[in-house]
Amino acid sequence: MPYTTTTAAAVGEPVLPDELTERLTALAATHRVPGAQLALDTGSQVFTWHTGTADAATGAAFTADTAVPLGSLTKPYTAAAVLLLAADGDLDPDDPAAEHLPELRAVPDLTIRQLLSHTAGLPTGPDSDTAARTTRAHYLAGACTPGELLFAPGTGFSYSNAGYVAAGQLVAAVTGMDWQEAVRVLLLDPLGTAAAFLGSTPAANRPTAAGHAVNTATGELRPAVQNLAPAEAPAGALQASAVDLMVFGRALAGHSEVLPPAVAELLRTPEPAAEPSALADGWSMGLAVHRSDGRHWYGHDGNAQGTSCHLRVEPESGLVLAFTGNASAATALWCEVAEEIGKHTGLAVPAAVPARRGRSVPLPEAAGRYRNGGLEYRVAVGPDGSPTLSVDGDLPIPLRCYADLRCDLVDPDTGQLQAGGSFHRDPATGAIDRVQISGRTARRTTGG
Repeated sequence: MPYTTTTAAAVGEPVLPDELTERLTALAATHRVPGAQLALDTGSQVFTWHTGTADAATGAAFTADTAVPLGSLTKPYTAAAVLLLAADGDLDPDDPAAEHLPELRAVPDLTIRQLLSHTAGLPTGPDSDTAARTTRAHYLAGACTPGELLFAPGTGFSYSNAGYVAAGQLVAAVTGMDWQEAVRVLLLDPLGTAAAFLGSTPAANRPTAAGHAVNTATGELRPAVQNLAPAEAPAGALQASAVDLMVFGRALAGHSEVLPPAVAELLRTPEPAAEPSALADGWSMGLAVHRSDGRHWYGHDGNAQGTSCHLRVEPESGLVLAFTGNASAATALWCEVAEEIGKHTGLAVPAAVPARRGRSVPLPEAAGRYRNGGLEYRVAVGPDGSPTLSVDGDLPIPLRCYADLRCDLVDPDTGQLQAGGSFHRDPATGAIDRVQISGRTARRTTGG
């Protein structure tokens, strides 16, 4: 089905079939998610669904227009803004980023392409409390140094907020506008999305949702406080509805004039250095790449404080699926929603990378300490050779390791497996020198 420019306002609100609506509403109640939205474009029809409350403290209704904190689903918008500037000739993805950003002059060979595809070797960046005490320029000057690099740029993958803080600073430097204004002018206004950002004045007449967490002692749902630092905005400050995300997904599929075909294709083209991880089967300049039943899907996941938001795009069929939920438990709800939509459409929607499973092997040589910026990962190995992982001194989580150096995380309470990541060997020495967990790489600092 051919598309031209389509705005959120033009989508309307046809609802899902009654049977599917009842099923999704029941799932939301089962997972104790206060409110959720879904928008589905099958390539020929559009369906929407929403349920529940936007804020458990006030009882405000969750509407189709409610904007939800997207967390890392902000990143594809930042990447699209950068590539629109490239299409206008203002920059080239293969330019050294330092040509536009003096804050990156300590890493002069790092390119814009590497920033957008998480292949720059940058650490994830400081936590939000630390970032709140600094400017974006100081943030980058501290994170983007040779000593902090996890690997040579362009030779590996590590999911990095710092890379997208740099990308947002790049957008500001090239346009002369701050990141929020540039994203609004370049993308949100053309897409028909009413701009809403964490930490900013709410959009006129635009309701927003609170995230929620569960009090483990009482079972009570409580609104969560968003703590994203202003410096981190390009990596996670956008708020939008599932319909907004669906409209953006159409553009990513090449079905909108908002993104020229060449830009949409760049956003979907996998980068060779972005190897599979626990997050996805690959990465492009801005999107996760998933493979399911011989099809390539593109999208991103995002979690703010107490929210879970997801986008999947399959360009061949034209299917776009967007989901938002305002509780941490909404991630589990999303996985079930994706399964239900798969039954409805006949397409296997990839919600998450599955655990690897298989025969486990001992890996005593993995024991040691690893570092990603300010985060320390400790791998300890028991007498039977089975490793555990702790991050910054948290309780250790058992790892299930395999002969190809991949690993799954083992839930200590249930024994269930979750895709974890992999260990990597130094090609020169053959020794394990890195671990990648949940998409983030840490460099070995000590052994044993």
